[in-house]
Amino acid sequence: MDIRLDQINEESRLDSSHIRRSPRLRLQVPVFIRASDATGLEFIELTKTLNISATGACITSSHILRPEQTVHLTIPAPSPAASSLVPSETPPIIARVKRQDILGDVRLFGLEFLRPLE
Repeated sequence: MDIRLDQINEESRLDSSHIRRSPRLRLQVPVFIRASDATGLEFIELTKTLNISATGACITSSHILRPEQTVHLTIPAPSPAASSLVPSETPPIIARVKRQDILGDVRLFGLEFLRPLE
């Protein structure tokens, strides 16, 4: 799955209907997404962000998600034995699906966090 960020950014520039409330960072972070697909089947998938901001993220997924659907994102944490300073798990980030794009055989989803990251 090779995604060129310049393709994504070019498509984003063409659609001026989305005004950014916070700066977007090109940052690939592994995340678990937990949701139900378009058929109602619940799943958990390890994927990654392509970019992220305080108010949302763009992720890839092999599943079909519905517009306005709520999803839960969890960032994997190192094992507890690695450090007592690192929590064993992170609380889920709840987000809403705002848009879907298809780039080749990859589905991209624009998510809006229900609460901005601090």
